[in-house]
Amino acid sequence: MSALLIFLAGVIIVTLSGVLMPGPVLAGAVAKGYEDKNAGVWIAIGHGIIEVPLIILIYLGLSYIFEVSTVKILIGLIGGSLMVYLGIGMLRADVNVEAKAFDHSPTFVGFVTSASNPAFYLWWVAIGSLLIMTAVEFGRIGFILFIIVHWLVDLLWYWFVTVSVFTSKKIFGDGIWRWVFVLCGSTLIVFGGWFILGGIEEVAALL
Repeated sequence: MSALLIFLAGVIIVTLSGVLMPGPVLAGAVAKGYEDKNAGVWIAIGHGIIEVPLIILIYLGLSYIFEVSTVKILIGLIGGSLMVYLGIGMLRADVNVEAKAFDHSPTFVGFVTSASNPAFYLWWVAIGSLLIMTAVEFGRIGFILFIIVHWLVDLLWYWFVTVSVFTSKKIFGDGIWRWVFVLCGSTLIVFGGWFILGGIEEVAALL
């Protein structure tokens, strides 16, 4: 039992190392936190909708599918386009305390910003797979606890982000948050363009 607890503590640390890095999901959390302090919970749920099946696929030994060129192309082109779409939506958002700023559900934002991010899959294939391999050494309970602990770290972090944003919006005022939305929207557009470029490069490699 002590070995399992030590492993789960390591899972928390490794998960934090990934979730604390700036990226599309964080940008989405900041945008949704402006209108709902509990949006982080739903963003974590949207994130988990794509993440848990991915964990199971890797557990079943199917991680190689993310190395298939066709899959890379689809993730890059479709995912990148969706991310650019979300970014443009942020740039056009009506930022004021009374209005709903960004007209997409936090679950949708959490799902899209995760599912359309090739780096998300790369992290799981390169780093997450090692955690999964260790988790299965503790049997089924170890694997289940690994999924729960990993997702709870995501949940608590994105909830913290959205609560912090929601609390601070009245302190800093709409002018500051207008620029925050520009930054977040631009971040998504840059990431989306990068992913689209990666998909195009995969297409060119096949020709």
